[in-house]
Formats: sequence, structure tokens, C-alpha cells
Amino acid sequence: MTSPTPKLDDLRIERSRKPDSPWRVLPVTIVIVVLALAAGAAWWLTRPAAIEVRSAMAREVTAASGDRTVLNASGYVTARRDATVSSKITGKVTEILIEEGMSVKEGQVLARLDDTNVKASLLLARAQAESAKAALEETRVRLREAEQELQRQTDLSKAKVATPADFDHASAAALAYKARLEQQQADTAVAERTVAIWQQQLEDTIIRAPFAGIVTSKNAQPGEMISPMSSGGFTRTGICTIVDMESLEIEIDVNESYINRVEPGQPVEGTLDAYPDWKIPCKVIAIIPTADRQKSTVRVRVGFEKLDPRILPEMGVKVAFRETGGAGTLARRIVMVPKTAVQQQEGRDVVMVVQAGRAERRAVTVGGIGATEVEISAGVTAGERVVVDWPKGLTDGTVVKEIKP
Repeated sequence: MTSPTPKLDDLRIERSRKPDSPWRVLPVTIVIVVLALAAGAAWWLTRPAAIEVRSAMAREVTAASGDRTVLNASGYVTARRDATVSSKITGKVTEILIEEGMSVKEGQVLARLDDTNVKASLLLARAQAESAKAALEETRVRLREAEQELQRQTDLSKAKVATPADFDHASAAALAYKARLEQQQADTAVAERTVAIWQQQLEDTIIRAPFAGIVTSKNAQPGEMISPMSSGGFTRTGICTIVDMESLEIEIDVNESYINRVEPGQPVEGTLDAYPDWKIPCKVIAIIPTADRQKSTVRVRVGFEKLDPRILPEMGVKVAFRETGGAGTLARRIVMVPKTAVQQQEGRDVVMVVQAGRAERRAVTVGGIGATEVEISAGVTAGERVVVDWPKGLTDGTVVKEIKP
């Protein structure tokens, strides 16, 4: 079979159907536009209000590698030499000669205890020693007389005049007095040592400073009992506490994960919490060769290059361990931001960077802390703007409006 032949009528346009009128499409378009404007107005009216913030640009500076901080830590000022001064005997305090803040010298009298009984015992011991010495002198005289009698009996025996009994009696008397002399010499030595003991007891009622320093606390008053050991009740165990201000140093517990950044003699910059703008040059004295199992830390001793009266025991201090560099130290670039731009959140240092009108939270690594600026080693690049003095309600993604300084 063959396909039908196309006809000319098949190409004719149907004119009977009229196109849609544009007046029918116009209402739909108007409704769509009105809805779009309403949605835009609703978004504009309900959009979150922008928080006004002050911002600062992260700036790049050049510094020598030897000035780089490799570790930040905190610790306390401690005295290598301090002591709570007590007495060697138990007694009643009769006199206190010190006050807090007083400077004392080594051997200076700090307090005195009641010595009435000790003095009486010392006088008795001295009298007994004198009596022993007097008896010793009498025995020496008797011994000399017995030796002379023995000599006469010896001569008479040789001349066949004296009897053997008289000679034996004189010999025994001389030996007896000699033995008594030795015994009394020993008794005299014992009496002298007894005097020395009571003399030392009397000296122990005087409490002296073991070394030169400053009195930091006064722990007893006249009339109180004091003892070298705790015995309960109202008995004190110390007169005062003395601190040698020449032995002040910083004690720091460094996490054992970072102890490899610390070495003896390393330069350190200390900042007392009481004087945040005062940078104190220090250096590492020693690393204690043991770790604390409970805290996973290693203790480090840091000494002051020069002591100052403003440095007091138990003060809080922050330290920055510096990188040791030689003459060939190269310059490096670091990023600095204002100190108020860095906050602590969930144990991390973070900043808010302004990006396209919104606050973007960034975790950063702090390399060093200065008086007004902080060194950022990672997290922020030079030229970015960070929020300073975070306002209330500022979170990640918040719409912000920068206030130009």
C-alpha cells in the first residue's frame, strides 16, 4: 500500500480560534508582583537588627625570631628560703620583740620564754659542780699525805724498822685515795656537763632568727604556750614566719606535653598580676626532673634577673618563655590584634572576624601576650578586621555594623 498524497488544504491556518486577551493575563501578573513585594516587606521588617561593633585591623609586624614566645604559662612567686621559727623546748612566751614587716638579721632575738625554773636548775648545777671541785681538792691533799706515808714506810721497811703490816696499810691507803681522786674527777666532769646542759636550756628560752629576712607573720603573743610539736589545745607551734627576700623565684607547673620547649638558662619574661604593664626579665633556673602523675605537669624554677621590693611572695605571675636565638637570627612576620579582641570560649582562644557584614567566629592560636596587643600565630591573617570589646549578644553569624574609630 502507498501513503496518502499530501493535499494543499492541510497547510491552511485555522482562523476560527482567537488568541487569549491580554486583559486576562494582567490580573495574574499583578497578584504575583504584590505577593513578591509583600514577602520582601515582611523580610525587611522582620530581619535581625545589626549589632554595632568596634573593629580593628589585624596588622602585620616584623620581629626577630629570638623575641618569639614559644610557651605561655602562669605560676606564683615563692621563697626558696622561708621558715616558721619555733622553740626547741615547751614554754610560756614572756616577750615578743618583732612585728609583721620588720627586717631581722641572722641571730637577732625574736622572743623570750619563761626561764625561771631553768635558772634555778642552773644555779643548783653550778653549786653541785663547785662542791665536786672542793671535794676533789680535799682528796688530792689526802692522796699527797698517803703517798708521803707510803714513802716513809718504804724507807723504814728497807731499814728493817717498820713491820710489813704498816707498809701494807700505807700502800692500801695511797691506792684508795688515788682511786677516790679518779672517781671525783669523773664526778666533777659530770657536774660541769650538767651545768652546760642547763646553760643550753637557758639559751633555748631565747628564740633567735635563723637567717636574715622579713617577718611576714606573727603567730604568738606573750602569755601563750609554745611547743616545737603540736600538742593540741591552745599551744602554739611557732613564733613567726621569716622569708628571705633574696631567695624569691617563680614556680611554674608546665604541662608535660610542652616541657620540650623549656630548657635551663632560657630567657623568660614575667608579668605580675599586680603590675600588668611591668615586664620583668627572668631566666629558667632548673627543670625539676620528675613529673606530677595527677596533674601531668613538670615543675620549673624561674629566677629573677634583678629583684625588686614590689615582688612579694605568693604573688600571681604570668610568664612567657622566649625562643633562644643567636647573632644570625632571621626576622619573621607576625600578626598582632588588640588584646580585647581575643576571648575564651570552651577552653579555646577565639576572635570574631567581620566578613560581609556578619561576625565569623574563628579559633586562634595565641603566640604571646603584650600590654595592649596579642600575637596571633594561626587563625587570622593580616588585613582582616576583628571585633574588639565584644558587645552583648554577639555570636557566630550575627549581623554587625562596624563603627569606624
